[in-house]
Amino acid sequence: MVCDHISLIMSAADIAVKVFRKLEPEDKRILLAIELAMDRFQYVPEKNIPKLAKLSWREVSYRLSRVESWGLIRRWSGAYIGYVLNTAGYDCLAINALVNESAFEAFGKSLGVGKEADVYDALTSEGNRVAIKFHRLGRISFRQTRRVRGYVAERRRISWLHQSKLAAEKEFEALKLIYPYGISVPEPINQNRHAIVMGMIEGIDLFRCNEIPNPKKVLEEILFNVRKTYLEAEVIHADLSEFNVILKPNWHVLIIDWPQFVNRDHVNAEELLQRDIENITTFFQRKFEVDTKIKDILNYVKGVKTKK
Repeated sequence: MVCDHISLIMSAADIAVKVFRKLEPEDKRILLAIELAMDRFQYVPEKNIPKLAKLSWREVSYRLSRVESWGLIRRWSGAYIGYVLNTAGYDCLAINALVNESAFEAFGKSLGVGKEADVYDALTSEGNRVAIKFHRLGRISFRQTRRVRGYVAERRRISWLHQSKLAAEKEFEALKLIYPYGISVPEPINQNRHAIVMGMIEGIDLFRCNEIPNPKKVLEEILFNVRKTYLEAEVIHADLSEFNVILKPNWHVLIIDWPQFVNRDHVNAEELLQRDIENITTFFQRKFEVDTKIKDILNYVKGVKTKK
């Protein structure tokens, strides 16, 4: 089928953006019914969907075929016939909820596709540009996710979609905590399922920068934000590196990707803070020959006064 071929060469978010406006209320009810039952079934039995969606069998059959052809669900045939949401179907449900809440009105271009997220440009009804981030934890191994992410480590079995939802909830929580302190992070606007609507992200990833007019000044600004986050918001990024710092067109920074944040009273706070500082200073030393002393920076970030 043509649609199946398209789904292989387009990202899930591309598919969702393309298909979303075609969805009719009955299509959305099918997706919602499958989502609801995925907590109880690995594949939602076809026979259960009419009752869940409150639609006739004939209508359900038509709608299942329709959303499957768009790559929003996956059909399984074994002891019974069942269905599960694809990532694009989950995207559509998040988009639908956020549009209904007036978080945004129209999609723009893709801003980036990474290991753990897709980010899109979008417009609000007032014409303001925002960014929409779809978490994609299924792109890394389950074992690795459990090892590095505390909010899934205690669970024995958890779907990729639910992992991504938890990551979005955690990141949105972090942004709401730290943004009011004037820290250089995207403004949190709304969140649903695995998607976050936030202030516009514009610039270049720090790790891609080969030349910076004043790299020492940029590092100082990053560390100032780390200090402010630690002392005022009482939060630690816990995954800071050159891969989650954006250098804006005006050469100021934006620190992104906060789902692994911890509070300052976390049992591993000291270790995580030091790792953040070592990651970012090592990058500046290696790429731009900016010399630093970790002990002095740690004292600065923690607000410890040292004897001169």
